[in-house]
Amino acid sequence: MFCWCSLVYVLFFFASFVAIGLLTVSILLRQLIKYQRRKRCEENVKHVAFFHPYCNAGGGGERVLWCAVRALQNRYDDGVRLYVYTGDVDATASEILAKAERNFNLNLNADRISFVYLRKRRWVEAACYPHFTLLGQSIGSIVLGFEALLKLQPDVFIDTMGYAFTYPIFAFFGGCKIGCYTHYPTISTDMLRRVQSHTQSYNNRGYVAKNPFATWLKIVYYRVFSRIYGWVGRCADTIMVNSSWTENHIVSLWDVPYKTHRVYPPCEVSKLKQLEPARSVESNGDDQQPGDDERIIILSVGQYRPEKDHPLQLQAMYELRTLLNNDEALWNRLRLLIVGSCRDEEDRERVKNMQDLAKHLSLENSVEFRVNVPYEQLLDCYRQATIGLHCMWNEHFGISVVDCMAAGLIMVANRSGGPLMDIIETSEGSQNGYLAFDAYDYARCIATILYNTPQYNAKLREAARASVERFSEKEFENGFLRAISPIMD
Repeated sequence: MFCWCSLVYVLFFFASFVAIGLLTVSILLRQLIKYQRRKRCEENVKHVAFFHPYCNAGGGGERVLWCAVRALQNRYDDGVRLYVYTGDVDATASEILAKAERNFNLNLNADRISFVYLRKRRWVEAACYPHFTLLGQSIGSIVLGFEALLKLQPDVFIDTMGYAFTYPIFAFFGGCKIGCYTHYPTISTDMLRRVQSHTQSYNNRGYVAKNPFATWLKIVYYRVFSRIYGWVGRCADTIMVNSSWTENHIVSLWDVPYKTHRVYPPCEVSKLKQLEPARSVESNGDDQQPGDDERIIILSVGQYRPEKDHPLQLQAMYELRTLLNNDEALWNRLRLLIVGSCRDEEDRERVKNMQDLAKHLSLENSVEFRVNVPYEQLLDCYRQATIGLHCMWNEHFGISVVDCMAAGLIMVANRSGGPLMDIIETSEGSQNGYLAFDAYDYARCIATILYNTPQYNAKLREAARASVERFSEKEFENGFLRAISPIMD
């Protein structure tokens, strides 16, 4: 008994010592940051910092970042100094800005943007956490957040990537006003339902889905994590979400509807709506239409990330070939063009794996992959294509879906998330695209488009282009500035 009591006392004193040490370090760190801010207050300049460790990635999230930066540049004078926390240490400031302007057709004032380089970005990469990925990346974001705060103490902190676990750090230690633009909740009830139903997916591996005990452990893990996620999220002073789907989940998890604003992401609809298609490619059964000897391009635009589900696109093409087995001439004209950006070596490996899958499905002559294409080449892809394809399940919004519709493509997207709730209408009389769920469903929708009359497809294009004006860059900037004004004044 004496030994056990001694052990309890030792553990108690050790835990007390650690707790007192952490508390002391926390107080000293906070006082140091306050001292540095008091010294800076003499400048009479407000420092606004965007937290976007992958600002050079070139995806839809990066368009949100740079449009937000441009909006603040246009709204506020030299009394506001803008910073971007980035982990792209291999790129200079001029290279990052040049890529943003080239990819998104933006004009930015380089003299009013400074970059704070973070060297611990690897802490938030999924590859570092093969197990308990959500928890690992969240703890990693805390480490990255502390590095960011120690390098620069802003007055206003704006997270545009969804690293909610950084909010308490900047709120408590930094004394910052916190704003965030949430593209996708880190955890959602849909993810929990997938685990409960033993469905295998990119975030629920096969051995977990098949093991009842592992499934139970993961459900407990998700529920505890969602509670913590709700607490850190409530540290934000103003919350922006990009769609109805995301809004519903964030309000459910964070429970602060009065601070939550739906601000649709910026899509460059004005320029894309002016594009003229390079060719006419409709086929109407056995009737020959102009351009029937030319390629029919099915275009997919999106980052090469696992959740984008590019393999489903290849499976859809495989199913489509089966549906068109009596029309070999039409199949030979079809080509799936997959365009996307790669963030790192893991993404590049993913592209290689998809190329191998295309060969396995005997689709290598019908599929083309393009990586990190410049903006002008992307415009050419839009001009050449007729059908747009997007397969991500529960896509938070779908900027590439809107871009394809604005460019005049007939869109086939997943029957979930933003495309279902905000973008695509399938009811008779107001249809502007198609929604699908599995590979066969996608193939069926594509075949329907191929055999529609040219008049009906033209009607779909007109309806799609008319519906996307509410997702313009101007609408985004107005909504962003309204939501951010309480923490900027």
